[in-house]
Amino acid sequence: MLFLKFILAMLPIIWLIVALSGLKMAGHKACVIALIITAVEAVGFWKLSVICTATAALEGILNALWPICLVIVAALFTYNLTLKTGAMEQIKKMLAGVSKDKRVLALIIGWGFGNFMEGMAGFGTAVAIPASMLAGIGLDPFSAVVGCLVVNSTPTAFGSVGVPTVTLASVTEIDVLALAGSVAVIQCILTFISPFLMVCICGRGLKALKGMIPTTLIASLSFLIPWFAAAQLLGPELPDIIGSICSMVCVIIAARIFNKNPGPDYSIEIEEKQERGSQNSLTPSEGIKAWSPFIIIFLLLILTSTLCPPIHNAIADIKTTVVVYAGENGSALGFSWINTPGVMIFIAAIIGGLIQKASVGVMLQVLGETLKKYWKTILTICSVMATAKIMGYSGMISDIAQLLVVVTGAFYPAIAPLIGALGAFVTGSGTSTCVLFGGLQSETAASLGLSESWLAAANVLGAGIGKMICPQGIAIGAGAINMVGSESKILSSVFKYFILYVVIAGIICFVGTVI
Repeated sequence: MLFLKFILAMLPIIWLIVALSGLKMAGHKACVIALIITAVEAVGFWKLSVICTATAALEGILNALWPICLVIVAALFTYNLTLKTGAMEQIKKMLAGVSKDKRVLALIIGWGFGNFMEGMAGFGTAVAIPASMLAGIGLDPFSAVVGCLVVNSTPTAFGSVGVPTVTLASVTEIDVLALAGSVAVIQCILTFISPFLMVCICGRGLKALKGMIPTTLIASLSFLIPWFAAAQLLGPELPDIIGSICSMVCVIIAARIFNKNPGPDYSIEIEEKQERGSQNSLTPSEGIKAWSPFIIIFLLLILTSTLCPPIHNAIADIKTTVVVYAGENGSALGFSWINTPGVMIFIAAIIGGLIQKASVGVMLQVLGETLKKYWKTILTICSVMATAKIMGYSGMISDIAQLLVVVTGAFYPAIAPLIGALGAFVTGSGTSTCVLFGGLQSETAASLGLSESWLAAANVLGAGIGKMICPQGIAIGAGAINMVGSESKILSSVFKYFILYVVIAGIICFVGTVI
């Protein structure tokens, strides 16, 4: 009976794997069908009443819309507005004008700016934008996209202003600050080695590290240390943003000391840029103007965090708490109307847009285009959140966890990151993966007497790793470097790094449960 329950409970997940990987069905369609399958099973087999099933789904949808989709739309609106005003082109010029060394540029743009874009927006921007920038300034496009896919695995947990980890905390009902701390601990090793791999990939081999170890070590530690501290002290919203800013500044300084003369193998051709140099140079005021939305986001998030108690406490209670689920043990759903990252990002984007001379009409146009372009993403997340809530309230997740405990026993932590990676491969999203498997991981941990926070952190760690090989992410990368059709080649190149990361993650997760 337990095995039958396991198979039936896994049916929505199996459907997603088949639909997305085998049938190549669009994600929003596959997830809506998965929701229907889940609802039918919950009512027909697990005997959850129709009203309880409907309210469970409604709870998931409301939770998806606020704050998850709010943050996504706000972040993508900010990015699209900088494209519209031309600010993103100026940002590209500033970053590309720092060094002639391809390896240094890979660290600044692929590692530092890529992590910054993941922290701000996520959802493919951290691969598409840095890869296109690196290709545009002379790096091998294929190596650029592979490198960006690999290093984007580690900042995912705190991407989109912390949405994956905040969502995971909501799904598992684990304290968000404690969960952010566990995520930082479990990801430390992979985060440390990622910039070294970036240099090797973009420099085509270990020989690329020659003369680059001091700068790469600085790039790694200058991100890792503030990133870790922010996660432990502030929570999941700011680690990527703070760490990436520190890393970019430190790499720029280090490169001027250690990498003044890169040599012919790693020197970038800049003749064309020199010819246009006078018209491309930016004044400090123009640079601040280009970066203004991101600067304001950073300031607003800091000012409304627990680092600034007067402001934080003044707006923290402006919220509504409701219980949507009609059955027993329904979770309280909270809506923070002001002190939520999505609202802060929208405010910063509007102020930044005005600074960049964008009219209200232009901003409304960009917002409309953003909603039109990403409505499928919103539908996907709403469907996955609704599916996860029904699975949780009906007992489906609990039944999956029970069999996994029986089969793997004490060795379950070794495969916990792989489960998260599978979710990201299927959904293409760290957030959706946390919704899909977060409850499973925490319930399994409870069954085994292990730390729920640690195994939940393993799930989001695996989610980042799985994004390396997810079809959506690879397609975004291929499109960014104008190599549509090379997806299978990119997948084969990145797969060995995926295996390496999954193995290391499994070892870390297992060791963390026995020490």
